Amino acid sequence: MSQPVKQTDFPGLKLVTRGKVRDIYDLGDALLMVTSDRISAFDVIMNEPIPDKGIVLTQISKFWFSQMEDIIPNHIISTDVADYPAECQPYADVLAGRSMLVKKAEPLAAECIVRGYVSGSGWKDYQATGSICGIKLPEGLKESDRLAEPIFTPSTKAELGTHDENISFEEMAKVCGKELAEQAREATIRIYCRAREIADQKGIIIADTKFEFGVYEGKLIIIDECLTPDSSRFWPKDLYKAGGPQPSFDKQFLRDYLETLDWGKTAPAPPLPEEIVAKTGDKYKEALFKLAGIKL
Repeated sequence: MSQPVKQTDFPGLKLVTRGKVRDIYDLGDALLMVTSDRISAFDVIMNEPIPDKGIVLTQISKFWFSQMEDIIPNHIISTDVADYPAECQPYADVLAGRSMLVKKAEPLAAECIVRGYVSGSGWKDYQATGSICGIKLPEGLKESDRLAEPIFTPSTKAELGTHDENISFEEMAKVCGKELAEQAREATIRIYCRAREIADQKGIIIADTKFEFGVYEGKLIIIDECLTPDSSRFWPKDLYKAGGPQPSFDKQFLRDYLETLDWGKTAPAPPLPEEIVAKTGDKYKEALFKLAGIKL
């Protein structure tokens, strides 16, 4: 296990943004995306990092990006630190395994969510309205039921510390333009359907996931991360049973723990016991090993 990286501070490199998990630096012609070990839940960043989490997320994204190149290009230039510009080399030890040199794309102003199962906020929505994000679904579905067809439910991109809001496809088309919105919807569904088949063969159910797209040299590409335990719900196939919540390989384990606390889901975050930090890390590492065969 490497030393946890809660945040990076690289003198001489221009920090553009520090998100919930990623620190992004502007290198002129490209961006340096560094995935920290920070973890957030309910849009609040926890105080304790999850050791090696940033490496897990980067390696899982790299695995999935390579599986989807014939569907849509991605933003990766290189993940090999030796290829990075000279000014990055003093920080090679920190960057190894948890960073990507990426193209500068113009991000779409919406996040692209695809749901294949009735879970999470979708289940709450269905119970209240019989729909998920305004999409009418059959009556009588149970929590964690598989949907007949995956559904596309975009959302706004919230500022750090605030919540994303679900929007209709029509609203997304207004914000992003109809053609780009349609391309993003098609790519989202196609990537999810392929990933679901690949993961199924490895004993994992992908219940839902979230993608970000951007425009680079006039074309739509996929950016940020791809099908990680931060952006997806991963369930063990051998334990799947519709009718309630599922055990998971993602941060749902952390969310479930936080739900037991008397905490208002706003900053400051409550302290996490060592056991919860360790078990959360184990879930992430297990997902990486099952999907990509990489053991940390």
